[in-house]
Amino acid sequence: MRINFQELLHHKCERSHQKDKQRGSKPGKVVLFVHCSMSIIYGVFSASNLISPSVVAIVGPQLSMVISGIFYSLYIAVFIQPTTWTFYTASVFIGIAAAVLWTAQGNCLTVNSDENTIGRNSGVFWALLQSSLFFGNLYIYFAWQGKTHISESDRRTVFIALTVISLVGTVLFFLIRKQEDTKALGEEDSANEILGDSSSAQNTMTRAVAAFKKSIKLSFTKEIMLLSVTTAYTGLELTFFSGVYGTCIGAVNRFGSEEKSLIGLSGIFIGVGEILGGGIFGLLSKRNRFGRNPVVMLGIIVHFIAFYLIFFNMPNDAPIAPMEGTDDVAYMIPSKEVAIFCSFLLGLGDSCFNTQLLSILGFLYSEDSAPAFAIFKFVQSICAAVAYFYSNYFLLQWQLLIMVVVGFFGTITFFTVEWEAAAALAARGSDYSSI
Repeated sequence: MRINFQELLHHKCERSHQKDKQRGSKPGKVVLFVHCSMSIIYGVFSASNLISPSVVAIVGPQLSMVISGIFYSLYIAVFIQPTTWTFYTASVFIGIAAAVLWTAQGNCLTVNSDENTIGRNSGVFWALLQSSLFFGNLYIYFAWQGKTHISESDRRTVFIALTVISLVGTVLFFLIRKQEDTKALGEEDSANEILGDSSSAQNTMTRAVAAFKKSIKLSFTKEIMLLSVTTAYTGLELTFFSGVYGTCIGAVNRFGSEEKSLIGLSGIFIGVGEILGGGIFGLLSKRNRFGRNPVVMLGIIVHFIAFYLIFFNMPNDAPIAPMEGTDDVAYMIPSKEVAIFCSFLLGLGDSCFNTQLLSILGFLYSEDSAPAFAIFKFVQSICAAVAYFYSNYFLLQWQLLIMVVVGFFGTITFFTVEWEAAAALAARGSDYSSI
């Protein structure tokens, strides 16, 4: 399950915040504390994506997911009794684990798919992934509804439960079927490049180096460079809907006593949009005769509508408002219904982009998927880290403008790659609607 960690940490940091406030420190320390952690996570995540293909090549995708899952569980366990040093240390380790996990998941998804099923499997994978966002926030919304104070017992209960769930999920990685006839990353070229016993330490190191070189070489190809613009947009909007928008909702004093509970409700509807998008685009992918471009077009239109409504509904200083919130009004009286509707649109648009990016990467690099997915997460996480940094300083209008510009160009570049993929399919005599 995924929930809004900012609210859960609020109670733990509340006493230190009050002391800092008495000393004259600036309000908003708790939000800055969490945003700094997220910046660390995404920064380390970005750098670790450079080596994650090598790790997957040596260890294999299944064991890579298991080891990463253990680190995820440890990160969640830190929240049971958080301290500053353990929190930031865990942020570093989870950044490394996330890079390996995403690369291994992408590789596992690709080797268990073909050009006829990659679209369906990407959609189903995304819907299952985002279901955690729905169920986690649903629990928090009903369990803590009406509470203005999160007790130590409440917080510990949630994170103990999340730690157990994470460990169970990690164990389930062992049940993923193995593709015995599918070679791990780097093995295709190792047959030609590497001499001697395949089990030797020298061979293992050579495979790791070969995987790293492939990632570097692949990152400068035309397709990856074009898709990097689209990927950059997904990183920016990921930060916005997962961190910034909830902060904006919680900062609007005109929402009254429900402003905090609305954060959980916002997360629920983001999850609904993600699951709906992933399910529809996954299950109906084989009936889509026009490929991936219409889905991405839908995603950017949905996001532009959401940005427009947010611009009119949310005060401009909401992302950087102090702990006391803001009483400012935008171009309309803040509406709870519009705020929650925008949450749904943000989730739906995000699913449009991510399902199609996963699909096209799995299609283009079916024989060598791990480096492609590593580059995808590398670019996305760098942009997410940058967005977490500037979200503490930029007014809402500038954050929305950045996403509009990058999203527009990201859509154009995705279209270009998709048209080339369609031409390649036609040259092979395959059916374009199968993707």
